[in-house]
Amino acid sequence: MGGGKRLRDARGEAIAHQSGVSCFAEYAVVDRGSVVRVDKDVPLAMAAVFGCAVMTGVGAALNTAGIRPGQKVAVIGLGGVGLSGLLGAKLAGPSVLIAIDVNPAKLGLARQLGADHAIDARDADHLQQVRDLTGGGVDVAIELAGSIPALETGYGILRTGGTLVTAGLAPAGAAFPIHAADLVSREITVKGSYMGSCVPVRDIPRFIEAFRQGRLPIDRLIGDHIGFDAINQGFDLLADGDVVRQILVPHG
Repeated sequence: MGGGKRLRDARGEAIAHQSGVSCFAEYAVVDRGSVVRVDKDVPLAMAAVFGCAVMTGVGAALNTAGIRPGQKVAVIGLGGVGLSGLLGAKLAGPSVLIAIDVNPAKLGLARQLGADHAIDARDADHLQQVRDLTGGGVDVAIELAGSIPALETGYGILRTGGTLVTAGLAPAGAAFPIHAADLVSREITVKGSYMGSCVPVRDIPRFIEAFRQGRLPIDRLIGDHIGFDAINQGFDLLADGDVVRQILVPHG
């Protein structure tokens, strides 16, 4: 965080720290602000997912959206962050929880994790399906896919007074069109969420505690544990949507 570079490649050239951590490194010197202490009985391979995916997804639901019990909620995009967001939304106690994606396998997993309904965004009438299931639209739509079509879906399924939260990081420069009059006439809110609006030293311990109590079953998102020799294959599996989360084990 101070601008220094602590890592070097095989040629001795300095490497910048990604997000201040460079977590593909076997060892790294990091700033104290990048570290959160966890209890020793929490396996490190399990704690690893809380540093990004869980913090962003669960935080978007609980911190940014502030879902209240009884609200109608939809989560768009069911990758590692999206399914974490689904679990966070479930934890908040919505009356209706809808999962939306284009991958049938992930829609099936979402149902297993507590979604009341799973909708394929490839269906031409998917917006109307949500409106029919909710009596006009959702109170909260959380976009975690990082795409403009997903944002448009989230915006299109809001009821009057609804809130669209996005933590999906759409491509830089991509434009998301909205109807300006809706902001007033329908009191629509659009909110961004960076890392789930989290304070890591506050939120990671409480999310881990919810996991330990069985209320946040993050372990069900982990598909495999891989070593460095399988890292390229691991990225291919992510790109193809065949896995949700993989754990990189340096000495696996």
